Amino acid sequence: MKLYPILIFLILILGCKKPFSQTPETALALPIEFTEQTESIVFIAGFDEGDNTYYTNAKHYFEAQDIQVVDHLFSIEEIISFLNKTTGKTYVKIHIVSHSNPWLGMSLKTTRKGERITVETLSEFKNDIPILKSGINNSTQIVFHSCGLGENKVLLQALKQVFTTVESPKIIASSYFNVFGGKYAGHYLAKPYYGYYPTAESPGPAALSKDFKASYPQTKIDWFTALKTRKETSLGGIYSYKFNIPVEWEFTFIDKSEIPELSDKDAIMDWVSESSEMATILYHLNIPIEKYRWKSEIHGNKLLIKGKTTVLCVLQPILQKDDATEYRNTAINDTSLYQTI
Repeated sequence: MKLYPILIFLILILGCKKPFSQTPETALALPIEFTEQTESIVFIAGFDEGDNTYYTNAKHYFEAQDIQVVDHLFSIEEIISFLNKTTGKTYVKIHIVSHSNPWLGMSLKTTRKGERITVETLSEFKNDIPILKSGINNSTQIVFHSCGLGENKVLLQALKQVFTTVESPKIIASSYFNVFGGKYAGHYLAKPYYGYYPTAESPGPAALSKDFKASYPQTKIDWFTALKTRKETSLGGIYSYKFNIPVEWEFTFIDKSEIPELSDKDAIMDWVSESSEMATILYHLNIPIEKYRWKSEIHGNKLLIKGKTTVLCVLQPILQKDDATEYRNTAINDTSLYQTI
């Protein structure tokens, strides 16, 4: 059997977000040149889609603190170019707000038309990213508000190299989930727990709660209630939301007769497992193959393999250790919440 894979692995995924805010989506602002001396600056490095108001909520949060906000730059290339124009300024704090997730890293791109930021893409596009020449010193703190980024110390180190000139700023990020525009706090952190099922094939909250209990046996959470609660109902209350992760491959055969007959999902999973390319991708995503809804399509001499999984994310807000009626202060010097490179 001869087959020639062409393009073809495509994943569209939602990053961290607060999906239930009622704040309306706003349009992108036009580029603005700032000339005043500013100690802190915020880059809202993305725009909202659908009912996701993560970026809008973050913008409102920082504007309320009277911090300079820039919301039209969506890549490292553009942010560095902006900083290079701020001659005579040295920022104490640089906040960068970007979606992130445990599967594909950051939504922030390398260049305006580049790829999502990973260790690999930063290396691949390093010649396209300008050298930082101004705006920072050894005391500057660059804070990434990106869910779970603090877990990826290799990526944090790569980002530090990008922002290092003759001086080297501190790179800061949390391992937890960022929530902006919460019902009871403008910004707080939450611990996420993940579960999966084949899209459109939910076994129901009772069965799913058993899966969560098996995955997190030491965690004392009422999973059944958490999975049925889809928004903040009380201060510190645990809630959940869901989103989908699709994967897709396309293979071209010389002879249509060589296309395998994949009659059911078990046959598709067997075929996927036998492909080192597909198996490797699924391995890195770290989502069990049986948690996808699989289907195949034949178009001429092309075979399409499609899978889709629904991710359930349970969020447990982080509260003060000695006061369960207060959210933990998101102070970046709190080493239990933030990592510094």
